[in-house]
Amino acid sequence: MPRFGAHMSVSGGIALAFDRLAAVNGEALQIFTANQRQWQPRTPGPAEIEAFKARRRQTPGVPVASHDSYLINLASSKPETADKSVTAFAEELRRCAALGVEYLVMHPGSHLGEGVEAGLRRFTANLDRAFSEASTGRQVMVLLETTAGQGTNLGASFEELATIIATTSYPERLGVCYDTCHTFAAGYDIRTPRVYAETMAGFDRVVGLERLKFFHLNDAEKGLGSRVDRHAHIGRGRITVEGFRNLVNDPRFSDHPMVLETPKSDDLHEDRENLELLRSLLG
Repeated sequence: MPRFGAHMSVSGGIALAFDRLAAVNGEALQIFTANQRQWQPRTPGPAEIEAFKARRRQTPGVPVASHDSYLINLASSKPETADKSVTAFAEELRRCAALGVEYLVMHPGSHLGEGVEAGLRRFTANLDRAFSEASTGRQVMVLLETTAGQGTNLGASFEELATIIATTSYPERLGVCYDTCHTFAAGYDIRTPRVYAETMAGFDRVVGLERLKFFHLNDAEKGLGSRVDRHAHIGRGRITVEGFRNLVNDPRFSDHPMVLETPKSDDLHEDRENLELLRSLLG
């Protein structure tokens, strides 16, 4: 059975994410390791890091991913932004390594009008710089997240992800995080068994299913191919419960982490309801 979970707040201490995950009966976790909207955020100190590791030892078997800062754009044509992004992403890698977080999810950035080819070249070169600067070895795998293709964002096609993997100097450090809302908005359908099979066959042919390590489960407010990134609760968007039924019952992903990034309130009841619905689709 897939390991269902959610993105959880680290407010009050990064270790508290595990308590919030337990409150919704989650089995996989995604967090931010620092404030995602600041270039120089406060980072976890030694005591917080040890508390996080200790709390994780109490919940063995829970896969953990971090999502990188929303400010980072390794594809930027602006030297100052690119340099700040490389430094910030190297710090993201170091924080994940210090915490023992095995996956770092990132968007492939935006070309800002310079074109997809130029953007992909810059992104890959700057990603390689960040890997070199971080010097964390293979402790952390970077997962390229599929995107909706909104604006000048890169990563909406499987071919763009494959280009990054083919041209980086660190292919063994890269995997993919498949976001259901984003890929649907980018034009990849999963709502019937036939189109689901076609989409996954296309991913396998272009990227390789062995690269797919993590899922974001989000329904989509807008239609297929809309290129608009708007998350919705499971079964309340355009993907419908049938699309998620196809995915969660795919035996190839029977042990994969699948986390929610759906809207939520402080009491987390939406996460509980979404996870209960996903589990009801199994079998």
